[in-house]
Formats: sequence, structure tokens, C-alpha cells
Amino acid sequence: MASPSSQATTTPQKQQDPSLVDLTASVGNGGERPTPADDSQAWERVDQEKARRVAVADLNRKNKQTYRGLSLLWLVFQSVGVVYGDIGTSPLYVYSSTFSAHPSRDDVIGALSIIIWSLTLIVSIKYCLIVLFADDDGHGGTFAMYSLLARHANILRRDPNSSSLLRLERHHTREMPSVGRTARNFLERSNIAKIALKIIAIVGVSLVIADGILMPAQSVLGAIQGVRVVRPDFTTSAIVGISCAIIVLLFLIQWFGTAKLGSCFAPVVIIWLLFNLSTGIYNLVQYDHGVAKAFSPYFAFSYLARNGEEGWKSLGGTLLAFTGSEALFADIGAFGRTATQISWFGLAYPCLLITYLGQAAVLAADDANGIAYTNPFFYSVPPGTFYFSLVIAILTAIVASQALITSSFQLISQLMRLSYFPHIKMVHTSHKFHYQIYIPFANFLLLIGTIIVTAVYNNTTSLGHAYGVCVIIVSFITTCMAALVALIIWRIPSYVVIPVFLIFIALDGAYLTAALQKVAAGGWFTLVLAFLLSLIFALWRWGKEKQWAAEAMDRIIPAEILDLSAHGTARQSQSSSTHGKIKFSTSFGGGELFQTPGIAIFFDKVGTVGDKVPRVFTQYLRRFKSRPQVVVLFHLRPLTQPVVPDEEKFIITRFNSQMSSCYRVTLRHGYAEDMLTSELKPRIVMELILFLTRGAPDASPADVAPSVQKELQTLNQAQAAQVLYVMGKEMMQIRKSSKRNPLRWAALEVFLWIRENSRRKLSDMNIDHDSLIEVGFVKDI
Repeated sequence: MASPSSQATTTPQKQQDPSLVDLTASVGNGGERPTPADDSQAWERVDQEKARRVAVADLNRKNKQTYRGLSLLWLVFQSVGVVYGDIGTSPLYVYSSTFSAHPSRDDVIGALSIIIWSLTLIVSIKYCLIVLFADDDGHGGTFAMYSLLARHANILRRDPNSSSLLRLERHHTREMPSVGRTARNFLERSNIAKIALKIIAIVGVSLVIADGILMPAQSVLGAIQGVRVVRPDFTTSAIVGISCAIIVLLFLIQWFGTAKLGSCFAPVVIIWLLFNLSTGIYNLVQYDHGVAKAFSPYFAFSYLARNGEEGWKSLGGTLLAFTGSEALFADIGAFGRTATQISWFGLAYPCLLITYLGQAAVLAADDANGIAYTNPFFYSVPPGTFYFSLVIAILTAIVASQALITSSFQLISQLMRLSYFPHIKMVHTSHKFHYQIYIPFANFLLLIGTIIVTAVYNNTTSLGHAYGVCVIIVSFITTCMAALVALIIWRIPSYVVIPVFLIFIALDGAYLTAALQKVAAGGWFTLVLAFLLSLIFALWRWGKEKQWAAEAMDRIIPAEILDLSAHGTARQSQSSSTHGKIKFSTSFGGGELFQTPGIAIFFDKVGTVGDKVPRVFTQYLRRFKSRPQVVVLFHLRPLTQPVVPDEEKFIITRFNSQMSSCYRVTLRHGYAEDMLTSELKPRIVMELILFLTRGAPDASPADVAPSVQKELQTLNQAQAAQVLYVMGKEMMQIRKSSKRNPLRWAALEVFLWIRENSRRKLSDMNIDHDSLIEVGFVKDI
């Protein structure tokens, strides 16, 4: 359920979240709203129902943003600078990668026809008009499609602590075509199908992130190598050194954010595309406008038939014309579908078509001994523009890698959301555009990987082989998953989906078979890198599932550890002059539980609704043989919006009817808010007072029930004594039985090492550490 602020076209609106609608209208005395003096049981029913509805709404909320007017135009401008630098620089090397010798005019036209129809079918139709609609709440990429399928079919195991609140957006069986129904049933019932789909999704996202390492090396090396056009004596070591320096600078500026970088890079890419457009028009007029007949697909088939195996191998070069299309889909989280479509059809697509036409005109008019095919871009620029073209080509090639850097951040955030990657620090760089993010640690790892690749490969030829393999495998996976989305989610009839699927899978398959011949020449590197990334993602998810299983019994109700039978209800205890004594249950020794003065705020990472308590609370009771005077189970719930209005931040309930002064506090906050500050303790106390007095802290005693007066008195006394934070430190150890399986034991060791080194440290929290108690406990996994 989306909040109005997440759907706004401009800045977040100060409008009440629909998940916080007044639930008290039909609860209370005779259907009237309860008053502070009313029976607290009426308020408890209201509080519990409100907390549950808000929790369900927060977990299932849709945060997809839509934009219009100037906001949309601004996103279109930014997207050009980020998304189209990659695919926009393809004219630098497509023809030189396609032909190994001087081509005939017919071959030039044939290759041009393949390029035109590849851009049209794969980028314009498949990605822009079909795949971009398969986003998951605004997120793009193959993993977003997997997440989307998981919301419409029961194919993903989830954390049991939150799964009861998640809602599947499952279509009713009667509403689905037979083929879509059969596909969904097969995925849900077959463990092999579930595992295969999971592997495909993980491999797809791993390949794009591997591209995020390769692309900066490829583009920056290519740009600096361009200096050899005017300085042939430029050494390889100088090229590598300058390239590494530029790469370091490129990654260091990522903290400025997508909006600022896109705004800075957009003028460069726009000038580049318009320069290529004008150059293409000039060449068509000056040399051979007859190449325009390549718009007929006949010439593409004729080229392949005429050249046989050599024509098929040349597809490995023409596929470079649509490198970056995978980033186009992954980056829609930062810019949105509409902005991406406008910038493609309105600028990038026509500019690229005319560019390839113009270069083809130059190649077709080149004499038999010509060498224009070896560097078609620089041989096709108009007279007097060489140095300008060199400078703008170098600048554009440098910024081209931004597409896949941004994609990597987007995809890693999706992996974290579905527990396929540890939760590391993620910075939202815009209050207006919610999915524009920067992940510092991921940025550092990408930088290290790119520097290593640049130093080891030191030329673009081998890197080009590796890069092309990535692109087409991702395109192939995208086609398969889009077909499932069309059948299961969009419920399009199979007689429409299957023919379209066969067309695109045949096109992807032809390119894939041609690209695989490059594996031995350098493409193996990207496959190995993607394999290692896939292992990490799969290992983390497997480890999390084992952790969930180990923690499944951690959350218990207080009655399981405490004997509350002699204590009565909290209301009876608070209205009487003395409190009943609380003892441990017989299964926990039966000893007496003492009460210590003060407020203890227990951090609860799950924050479920109801009476179940976190393990840190039960461990505190067992270790200290006492309970605090006031108990607060505190849960931080981050939302994907910049700010949550103050009146909607806190959700408070009582979590046990037999223990006095026990509250569950959930703090809903936006990504632009730092809630762990020195002001947190007094804010929680104030919110408890408002909760108990129902928003009237200055109410007279006559307007407040006696039990509430007693609770307020207890709260004031406890605050005067001390206010403490209590956090759990869960240490996990491998069961001895696991050591009999060396592979399982090694995998768990790696998982636990990553878990321990990726957890948030206490020193990173801006809270009063003198008031913090950390309770450690061990869990077998």
C-alpha cells in the first residue's frame, strides 16, 4: 500500500498515510471512539488492529513513482547522461569488430541491416516496449523480474518472521489462461523449476555486475587509446597508468549521486549523439545514400546466406551495437520507464541509426584498398572536425561506464531486499527520486575489480570479447523471464506470447552462439567472474535460510518463560497497591523474577505484531533474574520514502496483558532521517505518554482512567531512575553434525564470516553508548 508521498510527482506531500486511517471509528463504547477514561481493552483492540494493518501496509506498500511535466523532463535529461553513454559509444568499434578485411558494398549493407534491425527489435521493441513494463515496483533488471514473479507465484522461501504479513498478488486460477495457469503450477510444484529459475535470476544479475567491472576498464582504456590516432608512440604503460587514474576519479565522484552525475554527463552524451547525427547526415549526402535500403530485412538475411559461417561469426561484432541495453532496463529504478522511453525514442535511437547509416556510406564508397573499416568513426568525421571528434569521443567513452555502475547499485539493492546479499550501507542521493542510490562498499569493490582488470588486460580487444558474451547472455535470460511474466502476471494468451517469444529467443540464440566463440579469446573471464558472484549470492541466501530455520523458535510468548498465573492482568496489578510477584516457569527453574527501576529499550530487529518477544528480552530475564520497571520492545522500520511525518512515525501497543508497563514501539522512518541519535530516548518516553493519554498529555486526572494514571506514575519514576538501551549480540556456531559434511561446513563458515564482518557496528550508531547494554547469546546453525 503506497503512501501519498511515494506517489507524488514532486516533493513528498504532507498528507496522511492511508495505512494510518482512523481505526477507532467502529471500536469502543457502542461504536463510538474510546476516550482516555474508557476501558483500556477497547483501546487495546484498536491499537493491535492499527499496528497490524500498518505493518501489513508497510511490508506490501508500492513505492513506484510517476512523474510529469518538468520533473519528467529533468529525468529524461539525466537519463541521457547515465543510460546512453554505453550504447551511444558503440559506433566507435562496431564495424571494426564486424569486419576483419575490407568489406564489399553488399556486405556493408548487409551488416548495416543487421544493426538496424537489432536496434529495432532488441532495444526498441523488446526492451523499451515490452521488458520495461516487467518492473518490480519501479525496479528493473532480471532480478526484479524474478522478484515480480515471486509476488505472483509461491516460488520463494521467505523469512518466517515476516512472511505472515506479506501478501501474494496472486491471480485467481479462473482468471488465468490455461498455459499461464499450467506454467505457474509447474513453477510452484517443481523444486527443480524453482531452483532453475533462481539460478537464472542470480546468473543474470551477476553478469550485469560483472559488466559493471568490465565496462569502466573497456571504455576508459578505449578512450585513452584513442590518443594514439595523433600520438602513435603513446606507450601501453602510459595508457594503463592514465586509465587507472581516470577510473579512480570516476568511482570517487559516485558519492555525488545519480542526479548530479547524470546532469553533468548528459551534455557530453547529447553533444556526442548530435555530432554523430550530423556526421551521419553529412556522409549520406556526401558519399552513398543508397545504403538506406538496408532498412529492408532482406539484406540482413542475404548477407548471412551469402557469407555462411563467416557471416554467422560476424554477429559477434554486430551485437556490440546494442551493448548497454541491459543497463537500460536495470537503470529504470533511477529514472523511471517513461523517461527512459522518451530519451531512447526521442534522441538515442534516431541518432544511432543515422550514425550507422553514415558510417556505412563511407565504407561502401571506400576503394578496394581502403582501410576505413579499421576505424570507421574517425575516417567518417567531416573535414576540420577531427580534433573536436577526438576530444568528445574520449569524454563520452569515459562517462559511458556510468550506465553499468548505476545498474550495479540498483541490482545490489534488490539483492539485499530479497536476502541474497548482506545488508550494507546504502545512501539515497535524492529526496525527490527515491531509487537514486549510492552504495559505498559496493563502489569500493567495483573500483578494485576495475583497476585489476585494467592492469591485467591493458587493451580493449580481449575485454571486448568478454563484454559481448555478458550482454547477449543477459538478453537471452531477459527474454525467457519476460515470457513467464507475460503468461503468469500479464495473463496474455499463449498464442500471442509464444510466437513473440520464439522470434526473440531465435534472435538471442543466433547472437549467443556467435558470441560463445569468443569465450576462449577472453570471454571466459566474465563468465568466471559472474560464476564467482553467483556463488556468493547463492551462498548468502542459503545461509540466511539456515539462519531463519535456527531462529524460528527464538520468539516466544512471555508465558512460556514466566509463570504469570498468580500475577493477574496488568490492569489489576496497576490498580492494586502491590504488584504480584512474577516467577520463571518450571521449565526455566521457577525462580523469582525481581524488578529493577528504570526503562529498558530492547532493540527488536523483527518487530512482529502480537505477544511474542525477541530473544534478547528472554536472555536478559534469564541472565539478570530481573525485569525492568518499564519494558519497551523497540523496532526500527525503514520505509522507501525520504521522510515520514511526525504524527505517523510511532506505532505503539501493549504486548502482554499480564505484565504491567510493557510496550511495543515501532518507529517508521524515511531514508533521509537518522533516528539513532541522543534525542531518541526522550522521544520514546514522550510518545509513551501520548500513547497512554491518547494524545492529551495535559489531561486532568478526572479524564484519565486510574490504571492509566498508575502507568504514567510508573513511567515517570522509571525515567527518573534510568533509561537504558539493550541490544542482542547473536553469535552463531556450526552444529557438530555439520562437520561430517565438509562442503556444508565450509559453506557455513564462509557465510558466518561474511555475516560477522558485514554487521553494523555499535560505534556506527549515534546513540549514548554509556546507556547501552549488549546481551550476547549463541545459536547453533
